[in-house]
Amino acid sequence: MEGIVVGLIGAGLLAAWLLPKWRLRRALARPLSREQLAIIERNVVQYAGMDGGERQRLQRLVQQFLHEKNFVGCAGLEITEEMRVTIAAQACLLVLGRAGDAMPANVYPSLHAVLVYPGAFLVPRREIDAAGVVTEQRQDLLGESWGDGRVILSWDHVRRGTQDDWREDAQAHHNVVLHEFAHQLDSESGSTNGAPYLGSTERYRSWSEVLSRNFANLRRDAMWGQHGVLDHYGASSPAEFFAVATESFYEQPHAMAARHPDLYGEFLKYFRVDPRAWLPEPVVVEEAFGEHVVYGQWR
Repeated sequence: MEGIVVGLIGAGLLAAWLLPKWRLRRALARPLSREQLAIIERNVVQYAGMDGGERQRLQRLVQQFLHEKNFVGCAGLEITEEMRVTIAAQACLLVLGRAGDAMPANVYPSLHAVLVYPGAFLVPRREIDAAGVVTEQRQDLLGESWGDGRVILSWDHVRRGTQDDWREDAQAHHNVVLHEFAHQLDSESGSTNGAPYLGSTERYRSWSEVLSRNFANLRRDAMWGQHGVLDHYGASSPAEFFAVATESFYEQPHAMAARHPDLYGEFLKYFRVDPRAWLPEPVVVEEAFGEHVVYGQWR
């Protein structure tokens, strides 16, 4: 009798381990619907320039993301398929090259939930000055990435990020999905400090040298009010610099490669794609989110 019980327990544990894998493989075997493909074509500008293999890989990554991650509407927002697919497809751009052809792939394994607000959301902040005085504040944010498996986004600003125009002499574009999911990649190294997992000491040495130099240059530009392809928000910390530079890499690759060739080269090696093949030359865009863009700090 005891042997039967042990056998049943073992079978139950095996089934619990195998069932999620079977469900995922079944989900990946189903192609995206016409509606879902239309959403990607409409809201991911890079998709039109991809070759057939890249498109198929992105579709599979989106399918896996939709299967594994939970979407939660906040402040009364009802989650729609447009929201789910748009966020999933933009987030999966960041792992398109790094995932390779393996299916299932490594798609933000620590991420469990995407929380979506209708617009910018208020969060409490506690500031402590040099004298130790504590000030409680509330801050409007477009998005925030947390270390407990959550990303929080403003749908209004996700949607605006899909509507950027590429005109001559563009300054920095803003894409809240790329920004917050860059933080998720950054955290895979064990800390969120602008240096994601790179795999070798040599790569970290090169990465540190190039990003430190460009970070210092951006801080100088921000101090003197000089604008370029990298948004000044990236001057606030190395983690924010990586996230801002990731936005520029995918949104304005030609301009970034021309103005920051060493930085672009490091990102080519890390992301293993070249977005210049997907997009036309960058062009001017008016500030989409106003004069001061504020993302959430990594928490």
